[in-house]
Amino acid sequence: GVAQPTSISLNTFGTGKISDERIIQLVRETFDLRPYAITRMLDLLHPMYQATAAYGHFGRNPYEMTYGEDTFTAFTWEKTDRAAELRALAGL
Repeated sequence: GVAQPTSISLNTFGTGKISDERIIQLVRETFDLRPYAITRMLDLLHPMYQATAAYGHFGRNPYEMTYGEDTFTAFTWEKTDRAAELRALAGL
């Protein structure tokens, strides 16, 4: 396997304040994109099949969820907690 992704694709459709290439560079420098790191960062080992099956996987607000005796945050991929760091690195 490959530890790092072979490509990152994004398109701001010309609305970005910096170039798409610069955003990709910042993402590569800021986030650990190895599979294990992504799994850990997004806390993906908790079952949330019912929650993600209804109303889609994206555009949802993260919220605390309990399954059995395990409490965790659902929809962690929707968090914006790293946005300020990326803005600062971009000089915005």
